Amino acid sequence: MKREVEYFEKPGPKNSETCIDIVESLVNEGYKDVVIASTSGKTGLLLARKLKGMGVNLVVVGHSTGFREPNKNEFAQEAHNEIVELGGHIYTGTILTHSLETGLAAKFSGTYPTILIANTLRRLGQGIKVCCEIVMEACDGGLIKEGKHVVAVAGTVKGADTVAIVKSAVSNRFLELYVSQILAKPL
Repeated sequence: MKREVEYFEKPGPKNSETCIDIVESLVNEGYKDVVIASTSGKTGLLLARKLKGMGVNLVVVGHSTGFREPNKNEFAQEAHNEIVELGGHIYTGTILTHSLETGLAAKFSGTYPTILIANTLRRLGQGIKVCCEIVMEACDGGLIKEGKHVVAVAGTVKGADTVAIVKSAVSNRFLELYVSQILAKPL
């Protein structure tokens, strides 16, 4: 099998449209589960609109409430409503590699297993780390079945700049998660 990979000169939202087009082509190949990271809901909504009526199980994963500041959900309610109207699902929960151990590391210094995993995955790019996290989160939430090849879309800060196909697993079976293809990422 031959597959082209899109390498972006710089990360960021200017790459979102290309990533969304890559996802659409993968859906046309037969992939039916798509997971996308979206902090505000903007990028998730762009993808939901593009995939409307294509029979896709779309899961949009946002930050947990309180991630940036106490009691604040960064996901726009209007985007949430429209994504759901378009048939998508929203997952809002703890970011797997940014949880209790992050708080302990900040308070007591040191390195913890989850932080090591996150930093190891970042060697392949921030977007690949996020792709792995969101697939596990969607599985943990019961929105994606385990053992499926899922299209995962993420970004470095805003927008989308990474697309990968990931064999899904729940977080307590993290070692069964597998990145089988990388289709787009920043250099």
